[in-house]
Amino acid sequence: MPLLHFHLIEGRSPGQIRELLDSAHEAMLEAFEVPRRDRYQIVTEHKPSHLIMEDTGLDIPRTKSMILVQMFSRPRGEQAVEHFYRLLTARLERDCGILPSDVMISVVENGDAHWSFGFGRAQFLTGELPLPVEV
Repeated sequence: MPLLHFHLIEGRSPGQIRELLDSAHEAMLEAFEVPRRDRYQIVTEHKPSHLIMEDTGLDIPRTKSMILVQMFSRPRGEQAVEHFYRLLTARLERDCGILPSDVMISVVENGDAHWSFGFGRAQFLTGELPLPVEV
């Protein structure tokens, strides 16, 4: 947790996808200081006609390598989230050759009751997982 959902245009190899996921996980670890095995990632591949990602009038150029990342998470604070944006785009460019202009990120925040990691229990509420330290 966080849960990262990647929306990609189809055509990347399994190795390229794994490299993308590994780079994103490293950025998440650094930005949010979560445990290494706190890894939840989904990839959905789309036909080019099924993923439209414009620029909201910001004149951001996009290529067929564009990706949309949806992050579902407990609140992380603005500074940590902005740090994640910078780390993720830098790592994807360095490791995968994905231009920062091709990366769009959307964060959806939710609370402790909105996570069950198995067995039908809300582990943050039951105390099986620690609650965050208030910032």
